[in-house]
Formats: sequence, structure tokens, C-alpha cells
Amino acid sequence: MADFSLSDLEKIIAERGRSGDANSWTAKLFAGGPEKAAKKLGEEAVETIIAAVARDRKALVSESADLLYHWLVVLALADVPASEVLAELQRRTAQSGIAEKASRPGEDAAG
Repeated sequence: MADFSLSDLEKIIAERGRSGDANSWTAKLFAGGPEKAAKKLGEEAVETIIAAVARDRKALVSESADLLYHWLVVLALADVPASEVLAELQRRTAQSGIAEKASRPGEDAAG
């Protein structure tokens, strides 16, 4: 497989989202705004969960791809680069997950 990253997909989404192309799903999501994109993200999250619980590997891969794509669309519409999310994840790995969660305001480690 050729190298392909979330950054590559993020760039494609930005280009297609602002293209105004009536045949582009990404452009249609952008036109629908954050509400439409977030709704699709939620639907894909549920479908990913169903595939995982069913232990359907092929569906899990496919639904995970849909989930990541729609997540990046939601981030693009909010003008949040994926690199910010990845930096936050990197920051969190400096301590245990339980300690990190307990450090958040209003959260306890029990979750």
C-alpha cells in the first residue's frame, strides 16, 4: 500500500469540500454545514460499533474508514486541523489514561 495519511485525506477533504462540485459528497456535506456532517459522523460511529460487536472485520474496516472521513469533515468545518487533535493525544500519552482523565475538570477516573 502506498503511503496515505490522515493529513493526505484532510487535504483532499478541504479541496473537495470547497469545490462546489454537485457530484461531490464532500462538497454536499460542507454545504449542509456542521449539523449535517456531525449527524453523518454519529451514524458512522454507530455503524462502526455494530461492526465491532458483530466481530465483522470487513465491515469494521469499511465503517472505520467512513468514521475517520466524516470526523475529518467535521473538523474541517470547525476549522480544527487534525494535527491539533493528534497533539492533544500525544500530550495525554505523557501520563496514564486514568491519571489524565482524573485531571480533567468534573471528571473522575471511574469514567
